[in-house]
Amino acid sequence: MKFETEVREIILRVPGVKSFRLPRPSGFAYKPGQWLIVTLRSEGEEITKHLTISSSPTETGHIEFTKKLTGSRFSKALDTLSAGSWARINAPFGKFTFEGEHRKVGMLTGGIGVTPMRSMIKYCTDVRSESEITLLYSCQSSSERVFMEDFQAMQKVNPRLKVVLTVTGSPGNWTGGTGRIDAAMVRREITDYIERVFFISGPQAMVEAMVSVLKGLGVPSGSIKTELFTGYPA
Repeated sequence: MKFETEVREIILRVPGVKSFRLPRPSGFAYKPGQWLIVTLRSEGEEITKHLTISSSPTETGHIEFTKKLTGSRFSKALDTLSAGSWARINAPFGKFTFEGEHRKVGMLTGGIGVTPMRSMIKYCTDVRSESEITLLYSCQSSSERVFMEDFQAMQKVNPRLKVVLTVTGSPGNWTGGTGRIDAAMVRREITDYIERVFFISGPQAMVEAMVSVLKGLGVPSGSIKTELFTGYPA
């Protein structure tokens, strides 16, 4: 479905990361984890980029995408948007989706790669899915934990959800987990990992590293679903 629209709301998630909400048109349907193509106007030209939908289909009033503002041309164009700014959307796309069809799930991600996980987890929480979900979420610093307030709120109402944040850089005042996601962390936080279907999203290097970790633990290839953030971090 392709349609012209305007920005309804802009949310600063953490420094350098913003969510953009657009009115959801009648008849627009998508699955949690899918992505869209966004077209903006910049210096008299149209520029496009594909971005994951960070909202859940259960959030019927809007469509949201979230972007780390990197200084690229597209990021600069996004950063100039305000309520009422024009945009064109073409969506939905992608097969990296989850609607509660697996009883036990592990999710591994880092940085802005968390966007499809937010959509999936919000959906499962809202529909009261019976799926057990554990998310391991790696950030450079605790100040970069996008959607953590959302995840904390969801954990309060979803007893089958567990979110573990780990900081890979200087921990500062952070007292939680530290270090990259590795085999030891998976074994510790997801003790029944061999029974789970895993979803991995993020930059290619991270996705490849996580696949290697899981295969080293004996997780079958058929139980590993991946989404590469191609073109990251533009």
